[in-house]
Amino acid sequence: MRLKGALLSGDHQFPADLQVPVWQDYPEKIIQFGEGNFMRAFVDWMVHRLNQSGLFGGKVVVVQPIAHGLVDVLNEQDGLYTLLLRGLQDGRIVEEKQIISSISRGLNPYRDWTAFLACAENPALRFVISNTTEAGIVYEPEKYQPSVCPQTFPAKLLHFLYHRYSHFQGSAAAGMVIIPCELIERNGDRLKEVLLALTEHWSLPGEFRDWLLNCNYFLNTLVDRIVTGYPAEQAAEIQQWLGYEDRLLNTGEIFHLWVIEGPEHLAEELPLHKIGLNVRWVNDVTPYRNRKVYILNGSHTMTVPIAFLCGLDTVREAVEHPLLGEFMRRGIFEEIVPVLDLPEEEKAGFARNVLERFANPYIEHRLLDIALNSTSKYITRCWPVVKAYYHRFGQLPPHLTFALAGLLALYRGREIRDGYLVGRREKGAYQLRDDQNTLQLMLQAWQETGPDNPRQVAETVRRLLADRNIWGADFDEIPEFSSAVAGYLQAILSRGPLSALRELLEK
Repeated sequence: MRLKGALLSGDHQFPADLQVPVWQDYPEKIIQFGEGNFMRAFVDWMVHRLNQSGLFGGKVVVVQPIAHGLVDVLNEQDGLYTLLLRGLQDGRIVEEKQIISSISRGLNPYRDWTAFLACAENPALRFVISNTTEAGIVYEPEKYQPSVCPQTFPAKLLHFLYHRYSHFQGSAAAGMVIIPCELIERNGDRLKEVLLALTEHWSLPGEFRDWLLNCNYFLNTLVDRIVTGYPAEQAAEIQQWLGYEDRLLNTGEIFHLWVIEGPEHLAEELPLHKIGLNVRWVNDVTPYRNRKVYILNGSHTMTVPIAFLCGLDTVREAVEHPLLGEFMRRGIFEEIVPVLDLPEEEKAGFARNVLERFANPYIEHRLLDIALNSTSKYITRCWPVVKAYYHRFGQLPPHLTFALAGLLALYRGREIRDGYLVGRREKGAYQLRDDQNTLQLMLQAWQETGPDNPRQVAETVRRLLADRNIWGADFDEIPEFSSAVAGYLQAILSRGPLSALRELLEK
């Protein structure tokens, strides 16, 4: 038995702890680019909750942003799917199990371009929400062909907006609230820039450009929820419990955060913050972005190399380990949190949530997966904190400095095979992915360095940290940084990662 709308109004016996909505028809108020797991476990879940509260009364029409996707399956299931949210809250395991009913239908613009453009003629449509991956908001000078579906998301959106502008004869009331969820900095500003460049490339009328700028809102956002998607290994057991087949079964963590930079009156149109959701409408998203990047992502980057070298394989193992867990907590609360510009409880509360999320028994975050491109991640997630801490307190943050030594030890490869740097830890060989030029430079540096020779190690660290081709940053801004990293690295190589870590924590 397949999950469909008829099932909701029939006599199927649903599990007692599954939240089952009443089937309702609402007008389409949101057009959403992206039908993947994240959007269905984040935005569409929130809209479902808003409808259940009686504060919105609108549905989502979902546009498949690439030629192959899930909208056919979505339509077969009448836009319905089951969502399981599982995690830790205040040390307790919490589970939410529900059928989500906020999606009206799915559209494949590659197959039905006319139906896609027809959405632009709907006066009830107010919001555009997107998640087309970080590579989705890019400028590609595609040719303007009104009857052909373009390849990029911005080009599709511009076609939609121009069609809407033309249909409503430039009415200001036809303007849209555009809320991108792509994980790039100031995503709304970036999307607007790309649309303006396309507008000029396509030689669209100046009046349309004015309408685009003055009658539409482009909002910068920050989204945060770990979505684990279709639970392949448990799917048969879960669907037996449900009593129906759901090809769009989705899973994620309990924690969620959506920060939207925009005027207060728009929050009244999409009042997600009024129903207990962790949604914040703010004047500037930057402090919240920094909080996420430095605490959540930064603690990942800080901990992963040394945890992996110590023989661990998952984030949960690291946070529960007596030494690695302490290393992570000290790095977060003693070095990262003090340099962030937010109220103390907002910083500390988020940090506590992060540690609880890392310990989620339903999520398996592989350390080696997170280690992808660790060099660039250190620069964006950790180095700004190192500098801020140094300038504020007049000394180096020991845990974040030690973290770079652990990273360099992780990149101590023996060969490059099939595009991977092959290293070895006590448990055996491992493969690292990064920029190929970076991997070659790391390999060459270590081939010329004796790990038992402190002078050679210090010189290798100095040369590697001075190489802008690897880092794109100037570590010499802090003169003693290189020598401090070299000292920690020498300890890792000579005494082993666990012993070096213990020594750091005992100081």
